[in-house]
Amino acid sequence: MADIFDSYTLADAWDEMFERPGVIRPAYSAVFTALQPLDSIDLRFRTEQMARAFTDRGVTYSFGGEERPFPLDLVPRILDAVEWDAIVRGVRQRVRALEAFLSDAYGHQRAFQDQVVPYRLLYSSQHFSRAAHGIEPPGGVRIHVAGIDLVRDELGAFRVLEDNVRVPSGVSYVIENRRVMTRVFPSLFAEQPVRPVDEYAQRLLAALRASAPEGVTDPVVVVLTPGVHNAAYFEHALLARLMGVQLVEGRDLVCSGNRVRMRTTRGETPVHVVYRRMDDDFLDPLHFRPDSIIGCPGIVSAAHAGNVTLANALGNGIADDKLLYTYVPDLIRYYLSEEPLLPNVESYRPEEPGQLEAVLDQLDRLVLKPVDGAGGMGIVIGPQADRKTLNRLAAQVRADPRGWIAQRPVALSTSPTLSSSPDGRDSVAPRHIDLRPFAVNDGDDVWLLPGGLTRVALGEGNLVVNSSQGGGSKDTWVLPGPRQPHEDLPAPDAPAPQLPPVAADEVTPRQLGPRGAASTDQGAQQQ
Repeated sequence: MADIFDSYTLADAWDEMFERPGVIRPAYSAVFTALQPLDSIDLRFRTEQMARAFTDRGVTYSFGGEERPFPLDLVPRILDAVEWDAIVRGVRQRVRALEAFLSDAYGHQRAFQDQVVPYRLLYSSQHFSRAAHGIEPPGGVRIHVAGIDLVRDELGAFRVLEDNVRVPSGVSYVIENRRVMTRVFPSLFAEQPVRPVDEYAQRLLAALRASAPEGVTDPVVVVLTPGVHNAAYFEHALLARLMGVQLVEGRDLVCSGNRVRMRTTRGETPVHVVYRRMDDDFLDPLHFRPDSIIGCPGIVSAAHAGNVTLANALGNGIADDKLLYTYVPDLIRYYLSEEPLLPNVESYRPEEPGQLEAVLDQLDRLVLKPVDGAGGMGIVIGPQADRKTLNRLAAQVRADPRGWIAQRPVALSTSPTLSSSPDGRDSVAPRHIDLRPFAVNDGDDVWLLPGGLTRVALGEGNLVVNSSQGGGSKDTWVLPGPRQPHEDLPAPDAPAPQLPPVAADEVTPRQLGPRGAASTDQGAQQQ
């Protein structure tokens, strides 16, 4: 029988499964042994099983105007205990620093007075919210949920690609991926211990309840959704169901006397915590866009009065600004007096004197990103762009240098991914991936969901992994280690390597398939 890995050729990047041709990394040995005997028919059968399961549960996404089942690859992405410990420490540190920054930005602004970050970054950010001034969140928590995007570089080191602390999404795919994988490949989980992901909803609910206004002992929590037409509506509904709370739209809430209530068949019920899944602009037409019909008029005033908690907090978008991203290592040193454990990707700031010309001179060797872009939109990968695109980009950057950052191209690590060969047979080939760990902050601890969302660029050589750009995902496994899952991790013996300062002259279970035998196991949650 042909080995599905026979034709696998390593790409010019760190490979997650193979140390070198024919040599498997220890964490992947059980998975490799289980997958190796499968042929093309087995692979396609299991892939179709997963697609049907996603379609039946409504786990779809819109691509090119068409609703499709979210692509889940058969080969999981595996992190051993040592790798996961490093990620946990680094993400915790980053969330703590971003919390301190947001408190400072909407408070005394000491980092700006001390010239760690320029004032112009704050006041030129379209996500800086004056309505957030004066709101003191309970426990000082503004980032209840964070999604920190990581990539592994050419040398195998994890780097932060961007921060998402406004309305991070994707955790539903983590839950659903695990649920489907345990059905399609049940014996994989029997042969290898994998840390579960079904604790997320309980952790999130506990954090939301902990953020209730002072004096509220039994808070009512709701999930606020823009509605059924939102691309992430499935996630909103899933989280509300798993937490056992109400899923509401703006029209289900009413504000009076600076208090928020929910309309029910038994009358109005007080609401104390709103896990909102919409941007600031649409949240309250009295403070933001007056044409918004999906928000709740008066909810911001209720937050100012301390009668309701908004999670995540208003104004967090300034920490999502990709220009601020370039300052986060300095913010970690400033607020925490620590060295960053997860370095950034080396970056340019075109808005700084001398940086603009350096960027324009190297457009064909850099990656340009709009500072307020999302979903991979607007990114230009210089080495892959044609001259016309680069000329247009140069004009855009020159006209609005504040609106862009530039980064060194990183050859994202690759993972074996199911693909179709020219002869129509299914096999595995290297495809680039990233990782979005999800962190939940209850004010006392920052807890990370074991694994997170691994996104995969399904096109050969493609570096953009977003689902809106045709990407898919992988089930992300974290293997248990000697430490307890919730044990506080000690500081490392030595700090991680740091980026140089940004300067003008540098970029700083296998189972039988359709022909054979066994039926799949039922159940198991996955997000």
